[in-house]
Amino acid sequence: MKLDTGELTLAFEDTGRGPPVLLIHGYPLGRRMWRPQLEALIGNMRIIAPDLRGHGDSDPVPGPYSIDMLADDCIDLLDGLEVDEPVVVCGLSMGGYVAMAMHRLYPERVAGLVLCATRAAPDSDEGKSKRNQTMTQARDGGVAAIVDSMVPKLFAPQNMVPKQAVVKYVDQVMRKTSLEGLLGDLVALRDRPDARPGLAAIEVPTLVIHGRDDQLIPVTEAEALTAGIRGARLVLLENTGHLPNLEQPQLFNAALRDFVKLFDEADDDETTAH
Repeated sequence: MKLDTGELTLAFEDTGRGPPVLLIHGYPLGRRMWRPQLEALIGNMRIIAPDLRGHGDSDPVPGPYSIDMLADDCIDLLDGLEVDEPVVVCGLSMGGYVAMAMHRLYPERVAGLVLCATRAAPDSDEGKSKRNQTMTQARDGGVAAIVDSMVPKLFAPQNMVPKQAVVKYVDQVMRKTSLEGLLGDLVALRDRPDARPGLAAIEVPTLVIHGRDDQLIPVTEAEALTAGIRGARLVLLENTGHLPNLEQPQLFNAALRDFVKLFDEADDDETTAH
């Protein structure tokens, strides 16, 4: 499905019944990274999963992008779908930054947060320099050069061989990202704001999911993120790298299903009260 927001056309999935859940993919992926969730959870929730601008089948809009811009795009999608009720926002890696930005900019639209393989801290000076180097690499070698160098870092090392089919699938999903989208993302990631000061203001239920063997974002970042949000709960998955929803889909799905069930029960309680 596609939606014209007036500024660009966004591709998305919208399927299932139950509490609405917005799944926001990471860099440089797309909505197809959520295949295990789209296959297993649509009986428990309404899943809305966009390709962010420049990704998948969405328009390859030239950058630079910002995290706030991507959050605005998600709100435009919800508006276009006439989803007025607050939604559970689940974001992975860059998608987690977008999820936190959505709560900061549009708190009334967010019922709960699921923050996966992400962090609240901004890029360090070294991290910013690496983003710049990656942009040069992308301009010289295209999207393929970034995919080739990045795929091994996304998985727990011990999963590369036994989960070859998943590795190949992720490789294919990443190659559908446009060069414009990839470069736009890198600017957004490099210049993203420090989310740590705003963590104390998050009052919605929050679940943090992280892989024990994440090579890109250490577990200590997930622990700090959880500690900064009042009442947040951390789920650490063993034998899991930067893509917990794909490396351990059954465990990830169970955690997400249980979390979203809280909102289904809240609706039931409210209906009973009336």
